[in-house]
Amino acid sequence: MTKRPFLRAAVAACLAAAGVAAQAADWPERAVTLVVPLAPGGSTDTTARLLAERLSKELGQPVVVDNRAGAGGNIGGAYVAKAPPDGYTLLFTTSTAATNVTLYKSMGFDLQKDLVPVSQVALIPNVLMVNNDVPAKTLAEFVDYVRQKKAVVNYGSAGNGTSQHLSGALFNSMTQGEMTHVPYKGGAPANADLIAGQIQAVFSPLVEVLPYIDSGKLRALGVTTPARSPRLPDVPAVAEALPGFEVVLWNGVLAPAATPQPVVDRLAAAIRKATQDPSFRKTLADQGSTPIGNTPAEFRKVLGTEIDKWGRLVKLSGARVD
Repeated sequence: MTKRPFLRAAVAACLAAAGVAAQAADWPERAVTLVVPLAPGGSTDTTARLLAERLSKELGQPVVVDNRAGAGGNIGGAYVAKAPPDGYTLLFTTSTAATNVTLYKSMGFDLQKDLVPVSQVALIPNVLMVNNDVPAKTLAEFVDYVRQKKAVVNYGSAGNGTSQHLSGALFNSMTQGEMTHVPYKGGAPANADLIAGQIQAVFSPLVEVLPYIDSGKLRALGVTTPARSPRLPDVPAVAEALPGFEVVLWNGVLAPAATPQPVVDRLAAAIRKATQDPSFRKTLADQGSTPIGNTPAEFRKVLGTEIDKWGRLVKLSGARVD
């Protein structure tokens, strides 16, 4: 008699496991939605669409990009967090999600409890740019220019708490300078004012400003990754002048918590295959980005580290969004 409840529980567990395995084996049977929590046309959206195209071929089903912008990416994140955990609604997010954990009083969801990491897709550097009227011609000269407070330096950003803001705050702290942060409603107007000479500097994602650098409209002084970017081999890393300086952006795919692990694993494998595709890698390299394609376990570890790292930068900057 005492064995029967145990046997019934064991049978139920086996049946449940078999059901999950069957579901994973059949996935995907229809279109998959890749939610981008930002507006169309930006670098994140472009990379997401590039990935969606590759995944569609690999999975044998359409992968459709759905832009759900707002609240610094939290609207799209909350939408996916509350979606059925069946592998058909995914989030293509950025390092902003890790920043938001500290920046926002409430994101509307718990990044680490309500979503499960699948795979990072790429790493993206910010680049320190100045307008052509700034007398400092090199990174070392600009560090000295800021450190010695030789003139007013206003640096723009896409808004409070963005990677541009946090990059500038870290630079300001490490140089013991007095740069003034000027937040804009997006990176494009900040870059426009930089070109016009209304502000002196911007730390902007490399992919978004390459045309200005290549055309000579703006001067690139340093990248925020620990090493130089192959896309700009003659531009030093900021860390060469300020040892320890590092701000690395990333994007990656997450799924609703409780998504069957076999589905997560298959999706991660498909992403890894996409990031190993020569044409995909070349496209990202031309944009200054580095393909990744890590495992769910690796991405989970990175995510925890990133939340701590960006949290420290948010506190350093004093930024807050309620």
